[in-house]
This record gives sequence, structure tokens and C-alpha cells, in this order.
Amino acid sequence: MDSIYHTITLRFLAEPSDVNFGGKVHGGSVMKWIDQAGYTCAANWSGQYAVTVYVGGIRFFKPISIGDLVEINAKIIYTGTTSMHISIDVLAGNPRQQLKSKTTHCVMVFAAVDETGKPIPVPKWTPQTASEISMEQYAKKLMELRRDIDEEMKPHL
Repeated sequence: MDSIYHTITLRFLAEPSDVNFGGKVHGGSVMKWIDQAGYTCAANWSGQYAVTVYVGGIRFFKPISIGDLVEINAKIIYTGTTSMHISIDVLAGNPRQQLKSKTTHCVMVFAAVDETGKPIPVPKWTPQTASEISMEQYAKKLMELRRDIDEEMKPHL
């Protein structure tokens, strides 16, 4: 599969309807955008409908102002048999300037599913650059951490 299909970028202006009580973009709006970009990347890569399996460690670095140009970059960083691990970075800044700052980061896991909701295989993604290899290692480390968290949470489920 062509490597261009492992990334997606969404761009738009933060609107007044996205405002929170503090006058900045509401975190829930950012999480919605992250989910939309993640889904788009997963569906584009797999060619299938995809469902969110996991969203982890959403880290908000700085607020987004109403009127900022928001850029959401989603990219495949690891694929399993039916799963796709996607790194998502949110950047924002004044649309009249070229400089954008990273405001948010997370990793999501999506699974491709058929019409009955059963997981189905996805194309294998193979990292090509040093940066992509590093991101794949990051995804694998996060998988290990999730297993530990799942064990800790078992008694409370």
C-alpha cells in the first residue's frame, strides 16, 4: 500500500461555538476533532469502517484560542492484525502567521470491522524512516503500559 495513505491532516478555524467558560476552545471539542482525524486515518488506511478501541494519554500542552487555525495530524505508527495505532498531534496558531504550536498529543487504537462488527485484517504498515521506526517503538511501549493498566483495573471492572 502506498505510504501516503498512512497520514491525514485536517485544517480548520476554531469557531466561537467551540468556546469553554474560560474563553478558549473546549477540551471536548479537541477530543472530538482527535476522534474524527483518527477515524479518517484508520478508514483511509484500512479501506474499512473502523471503531475506536482505545484512546490513551491525551495530553493538553496549551490552550487553543477562538479564531486559531487548527491543524490535526494523524498517522499510523503501528498495525496489528486488525488494529491500527495512530499518533495524533494537534497544532494551532494565528492564521495570519506560519508558526503553529503543538497543543495536544495522544495515541488512539482503531480496529477495522466488517458489517457485523467483527474485526477484520488491515494492511501491514512498515516504517521506512528513522522517525517512523522510533514511533513504532513508542507504540509498542504504550501497548506494554496498557497491559499493565488493564491488569490494575481488572478488580474494579
